[in-house]
Amino acid sequence: MATSVDQLTANHVDCPCPPETPGPKMTRQQILTLIAMASINFSSMICYSILGPFFPHEAEKKGVSQAVIGLIFGCYAFCTLVGSLILGKYIVQIGAKFMVTAGLFVSGGCTVVFGFLDRAPEGTVFIVLCFVVRSMNAVGFAAAVTSSFAISAKVFPHNIATILGFMEIFTGIGLILGPPLGGWMYQSFGYEIPFIVLGCLLFLTVPLNMWILPSFDAVASQASFFRLCTRVKIMLVCFVVFTLSSGIGFLDATLSLFAMEKFSMSTGSVGLLMIGVSLPYGAASPVFGIISDKYPFIRRWMMVSGGMASAVSFCLLGPVPVLHIKSQLWLTVVMLVVIGFSLCMTCIPTFAEMLICAHENDFEEGLSTLGLVSGLFSAVWSAGMFFGPTVGGYITQKLNFEWSAGVQGALAFLAAFLQIIYFTNEEIQERRLRQSIRTESTLYTEEKSPLLSSAHHL
Repeated sequence: MATSVDQLTANHVDCPCPPETPGPKMTRQQILTLIAMASINFSSMICYSILGPFFPHEAEKKGVSQAVIGLIFGCYAFCTLVGSLILGKYIVQIGAKFMVTAGLFVSGGCTVVFGFLDRAPEGTVFIVLCFVVRSMNAVGFAAAVTSSFAISAKVFPHNIATILGFMEIFTGIGLILGPPLGGWMYQSFGYEIPFIVLGCLLFLTVPLNMWILPSFDAVASQASFFRLCTRVKIMLVCFVVFTLSSGIGFLDATLSLFAMEKFSMSTGSVGLLMIGVSLPYGAASPVFGIISDKYPFIRRWMMVSGGMASAVSFCLLGPVPVLHIKSQLWLTVVMLVVIGFSLCMTCIPTFAEMLICAHENDFEEGLSTLGLVSGLFSAVWSAGMFFGPTVGGYITQKLNFEWSAGVQGALAFLAAFLQIIYFTNEEIQERRLRQSIRTESTLYTEEKSPLLSSAHHL
C-alpha cells in the first residue's frame, strides 16, 4: 500500500502533466521522408480533386442521375475503407515502403484510364466502368495513404501533429490546384487531358519514393482492429473524423452543380470557388499542428470548437430553409472559408489522439500499432467520404442542396456535443482521482508520523 501511494503521489500530485522531451534536430533521413510524404499527399489530392468541377456535368451528359454520381464518388471512399483496414492490418507483412510505391503506381494507372471513359457508351456501360476504375484507384490510394501515415508517425514520434500539419499543407495545395487546374484543362483541352497529365504526375512519384523512403524491419503484432475499436475514446474520435470527411465528400459531389444552377457559374469559376475550402485548410494546418504538439491538453477542445464552427457554417452554406436567409454568393464563399478553417482545427489533433489512446491501452509502440491506427483512421475517413456524396447526393436530388448541407451541419454538431459530454466526464473523473490520491497520500503521511514529538518522547 505504501509503495502504491508513493508512486501515485509522485505521478499525479507532484507532476500531473510531465512535459514531453522535444525531438532532436531533423536528420537527413527525416527530411527525405518528409519530402516523400509531401509528394504523396500533393499528387494524390490533386488527382482526387480534379473531378469536382466538371465530372458531375460530364456524367449528366452520359445519362447519369445525381444520386448515381454521388455513388460514383462514394464507391471510391468505400473501397478505400475496405482497403485501409486490410492493408493497415498487414502493413508489417507487406512492407510500408512497398505499399507506398505499389499504391502510387496503381493509382496513377487508374487515373489515366479514367480519362478515356468519355469514349464509353452512355448509360450502364459508362456507369459500370466508372465504378470499376474508381474502385481500383481507391485500393491504390488506400495503400499509399495508410502506409504514409504509419511511416510519418514512425519517423517523427515526437512531433506527430506538427508533421501531419505540415503535410496537410500539400494536401491543401493539391485540393486548391485540383479544381481550377482540372476545370481549366477541361475547358481548354477536353475531358481526357486532365486525367492523363495528373496520372503521369503520380507515376513520377513512384521512383522518387523508391529512392528516398526508408525500409522498416518490424514484428507482426497480435493486436486487432476489434480490440482497438473497443475503446470509447477511439470510437468518438473516429466519429469526428467521419463527420470531417463526410462534409468534404459532400462538397465535392454537390457544390459544383449547386453553384452552376444557383449563381450561373462556369466550370472554371466553380473550381475557383472550391478553393474557398482548401486554401484556408492548407494554410492553417501547420499552425494548428504546432499548437497541437506544443499544448497537447487543448487538442480535445480544438476538436470541439472546430466541430461547432463547422456545424454553423454548413447550416449557413445553403442556407438551411428554416433560417429564411436568401442564398448569396458572398455568403457561400465566406462559409466555405470558415469550413476550411474549422475542418482543419478539428482534423489535425485526431490522429495524435487516436495513437496516444492506443498506447495508453497497452498497444505496443511499433509499426504494427501504427499500421492499425493509420488503417482505422483512413477507413473511417473513407466511410465519411462514402456517406457524404451518396447520402448528400440523394438528399439533394429529393429535396435540395440547402437541406443536404444542413444534414452535414447536424452531424458536425452531434460529434462536437458528444465530445463535450465525454471530455467533461473525463475531466471530472481525473479530478476525483487526483483528489483521492491526495487524500490517500495525506493519510499515509499521517500514519508514518510519530504519535509523540521528540521532546515529549525524551
